[in-house]
Formats: sequence, structure tokens, C-alpha cells
Amino acid sequence: MSETSAKKQISVPMLDLTPQNAPLLDEIRDAIDEVIRSNQFILGPRVQAFEEQVAGYLGARHAIGVSSGTDAILAALMAAGIGPGDEVITTPFTFFATVSCVVRLGARPIFVDIEPDTFNIDPNLIDRAVTDKTRAILPVHLFGQPAEMDPIVAIARARGLMVIEDAAQAIGATYKDRPAGTLGEIGCFSFYPTKNLGAFGEGGLITTNDDDLAHRCRLVRAHGMEPRYYHKCIGGNFRLHGLQGAVLSVKLPHLDGWNDGRRRNAAFYDQALAGVPVVTPAVRSYNGMIYNQYTIRAGGGHRDALRQHLADAGIGSDIYYPLPLHVQECFAGLGYKPGDFPASEAAAAEVLSLPIYPELTREQLRYVADTIAAFYN
Repeated sequence: MSETSAKKQISVPMLDLTPQNAPLLDEIRDAIDEVIRSNQFILGPRVQAFEEQVAGYLGARHAIGVSSGTDAILAALMAAGIGPGDEVITTPFTFFATVSCVVRLGARPIFVDIEPDTFNIDPNLIDRAVTDKTRAILPVHLFGQPAEMDPIVAIARARGLMVIEDAAQAIGATYKDRPAGTLGEIGCFSFYPTKNLGAFGEGGLITTNDDDLAHRCRLVRAHGMEPRYYHKCIGGNFRLHGLQGAVLSVKLPHLDGWNDGRRRNAAFYDQALAGVPVVTPAVRSYNGMIYNQYTIRAGGGHRDALRQHLADAGIGSDIYYPLPLHVQECFAGLGYKPGDFPASEAAAAEVLSLPIYPELTREQLRYVADTIAAFYN
């Protein structure tokens, strides 16, 4: 352990939004005041302006602001016509919303195991999971690293399937220089406050280059109305609030800089932990990883003890995710059992995410790395 960390305990929270938001507060307040003066709190010009801004950033033809990342997935599935009797191929190692949205529509999630190094869906296992009921593939760009989209899209094209990307953790990430969320038919993003681009509350986004799909997403976003009080389809109340559009418009120009800061911090961890018996994130050379999380693997049954050791030292950490979805109680009716997806189950037993936000100081980063090394020494 370094001399600095040996002498004193340093507080390193898992996430601290204050140093990111504080320099922007005056500009954000001005944008919020504009919405207040306009009294256009649901959708409105600030949401439209943000949609145009973020569509340009992502290189997408259409960007549709919605109420959350969960609602982005749900609305995308609804716009795609997914419903009872349909199957959607996805991963059991992801946040609950990826799969719950499929189930809520009466469709069935068909799980495919992950690549042990990237934690993303294994494309080599997808084709054998396709049946005559399969309608879509729902890959997740977990922790900010895009899934292997070329083979996934190739399988979808050959099988006549739709690709709906869960890019909730991946705004600004790239796959072979192409933005995550623009590689399939639909992309779904989250602006939950902990994301690399976070709102001041809930928010989400749908992207597509398909005019018809964009029209259907906008219909679904607002109760299927066109025109007002004439309902062409069953939709929901998935509209982004004007206040969130204002906040996100101010923050978006800073996103690339924040992502670069996360990459710098990840590079520090990679080097500092090189001699420690943990597995640091594996990033494919053609992926622009944005490190929504910096997730190590602590094997040998040591993960929980390591996490407690960090907590005792004043260092935050978290487990994404401690139990794969195929063995969650609420999905018992799907008929899966422990052992069905060994790579996902092994990951759930070993993963630990460390503080990675861009405002971390070098002293804090060093303290985290030294504390992990001390645990193993």
C-alpha cells in the first residue's frame, strides 16, 4: 500500500454527481427557467431541440425522447409489434428492465449466455436459439461496451428478425466507429442520473433510421394518438418532460469529455491492478468503450470479502448483477434453472464494479487500487 493510503482513509463514493453538475448549474437553471416561463412541461420545444441535438450526435435519422430507459425498451417493442406468442432472444446477465419489458407484452424471452470476457451476449449461441416464433434479437451493450453487432445483425438479416439494441449504458460508445444504438432497427437509451449522460430524474431515448418505425414510436409514446384524442393503436404515457429535455441539452455537449475522463480512469486502474489477482475489463480493439461501469472479476469466492474490505476503507462499489435473470423468482414460470447459463452465473458470483466517474482524483484512484492490492497481499 502506498504511503498516502497507509496514513489516512480517503472517501471514494461509488458515484458523486456534485462535481459534474455544479459547474453547469447556472446554465441548467437558465434552461429550466425557460421551460417554466413557457409552461410547456410535457414534450415541447426543449424536448424537440434535444431530440434534434442528440440525433445529430448519434448520427441517427430519428431520436424520440421518452420517459425512461425502461419505457424506451417497452415502447420500442410495442412499436415493433412484439406481443403474445412471440419470442425475443436476449441475455440473462443484464438489468431487469431488458427482460421485464418483453414479458409485460406477453412475449417470451429466450436467453442466450454471455461471453465471459465482455459480459455481452455470445453471438455464436444466437442462431441455435432462433425458432419460428422468434421476432427480434435484443442485445445489451453492457457496462458501456457494444456487443458483437456484425454477426448479430447478420443472423437477424438471414432470419428475418428485428434487432433492438439495449444501449441504456452505452451513449457515446462505438462499434467499429459506428455509434451504439444505431446498428440495428431501433436503439434504446437511458438518462437515469447515474448514466454517463444523466437527467435530473428519469428520461430515455429511442433512435431509429426507419421513418415508419419512428412514426410508430411517436404514436406509442403518446397513447397512440393521431390526431389528439383519436387513437390509432394502444400506446402508453412515455413522454419526456420538458425540464429533462432542457437539462439534457445543456449536458450533452460535455458527454465526450466525460467519457474520455472515464477512459483515462480505466487506463489507470488497468495499469495499477496489473499485478493483482483480479480480472480487469476486456475491451475489444474496435470498440469505443465508455465505462458506464468499470467491472472487475474477483474469483475464488473472494468477491464479497473484497467488497467489504473496500467499504471498511471508505470506498464504494457495487455488484451488477448479483443474480442472473433466468433464476430470478419472478421469471420462474419461464422454466429455466441454475446451470442453464454457466457464464452468466459465474459472472454474477465474481463481478464487482469500482468507482469510475470522470471527476475522481488521482489520489482517489490510487487509494482504490492500493486498497485492492492490500486485500490480496
